[in-house]
Amino acid sequence: MSISDKAAKELFELSKSDSLRKDMQTVASQRHNPFLKDGKVDVDAYIEFLSEYNEFINHEPKPFSPIKDKIMRL
Repeated sequence: MSISDKAAKELFELSKSDSLRKDMQTVASQRHNPFLKDGKVDVDAYIEFLSEYNEFINHEPKPFSPIKDKIMRL
């Protein structure tokens, strides 16, 4: 993807703005991951999200198939 010279010049000028930089730092500091609780992944929240999203898009879940391998090494 390429941008026009005009857009590149505008972005370069904006990059010099202290107020924009402070605003972007404020936005970045407010970011959070809804699936992290106390620094650990909350699997229940993730599964609940996926289930509700699946229901939202009306996607039929695949039937469960057990893993047949007895020895698995990573």
